[in-house]
Amino acid sequence: MKTCGRILLALCILALATTAGQAVAQTKTIKVGAAINLTGPASSWGQFHEKGQRDYFRYVNEVKGGVAGHKIDMITVDTAYKVPEAQAAVQKFVLQDKVDMIATWGAGEGLAAKPIVQKYKVPTINYSTSWEILEKPIDYMYLPFGSYKMDCRAVLEYIKTIHTGKEAPKVGLLTYNNAYGRSIHAPSREYAAQLGVDLVAIEEFPPRTVDLNTELLRLQKKGARYIFIQMLPSTIITAFKSADRIKYNPLFLGTWTSTDPDFFKMGKGLIRDRLVMQFPGGLPSDKSKGMDVMKELWKRYKTVRSFDASYWEGVVVGMIMERAFLRAYEKSKAINPGTINAALESMKNEDFGGLVPAVSFSKDNHEGSFTARMVKVMENGTYIPLTNFYVPGKDKIKVLKK
Repeated sequence: MKTCGRILLALCILALATTAGQAVAQTKTIKVGAAINLTGPASSWGQFHEKGQRDYFRYVNEVKGGVAGHKIDMITVDTAYKVPEAQAAVQKFVLQDKVDMIATWGAGEGLAAKPIVQKYKVPTINYSTSWEILEKPIDYMYLPFGSYKMDCRAVLEYIKTIHTGKEAPKVGLLTYNNAYGRSIHAPSREYAAQLGVDLVAIEEFPPRTVDLNTELLRLQKKGARYIFIQMLPSTIITAFKSADRIKYNPLFLGTWTSTDPDFFKMGKGLIRDRLVMQFPGGLPSDKSKGMDVMKELWKRYKTVRSFDASYWEGVVVGMIMERAFLRAYEKSKAINPGTINAALESMKNEDFGGLVPAVSFSKDNHEGSFTARMVKVMENGTYIPLTNFYVPGKDKIKVLKK
């Protein structure tokens, strides 16, 4: 009898240990590293990226109960818009924190982090959509939606569509002289030649430039009616001031990085009716299910009070990551860098309720989507759709409003 009792006791202890082990497994934490610019130039973008991603993960943990019972832990490191800081942060994530996935931020930072990410095989989404990040090899590096190549094609096709007159539209580029700014140079040259657009000049300058009088005077003398810009919001305000100073009134067209919350505060009386940007996502006027989630985040966490493009991207990156975690668990019953990467590469037309176009990845394509639309930026912080959603180079643009 004593022997039987001991056996029963041992079985009970084993069962309890197994149950406890299962509980631990079910509540395993998914670690996400985020190397984001929070204090350097253009940090308002980084701050709201971080807040949007963090708010969405908080929503997943609190409202959805995590991902298949796994809570998400987001570890943020401020890179201060410095490449060495970004490299150090990514090294810390993979060696010390043992993260399951990473978010990197700027073009230069993402390019510098790429070898580390590929060495340690940790899937990474970069906030900047510089196409150079997806130059081969592309392993483990992802973009949430179309690269700046998509912006270049979309912007130039839009200019070609709205331009009046027999002569080719005259377009000038005005950009930073860094990796981010130059990311639109080569694609713009290529697409301008294909589309019959006259690219009259490329003017580039350091990010800390305090006025753009000289650069804009050169573009004015070249006859540029349209200026395609690749700079961050505070510098766009500088461009507007300089344009007013020299009495130059072209149409400015930018990529989706053209606005942030501070932009509308600084731009009062300056934005007026002269800024159009490519924005590959949902807007409040769409009244989509995805936008309902955004509104729930605004209400629940009060980080922003209304739509903001930088906060939007943070939420989108968080959503794509969550979906990858879920697909990894469904396929493998495990969430780790290997299963997450496999899940990402098998994603096909993943629906995010209209907050971003359907996302697909494959082993050979790590660009989430290639669907664009043009919107007008209003001084009151709203965005008016000017076109339908379209695939540049494939679909016909439908102009909704000029």
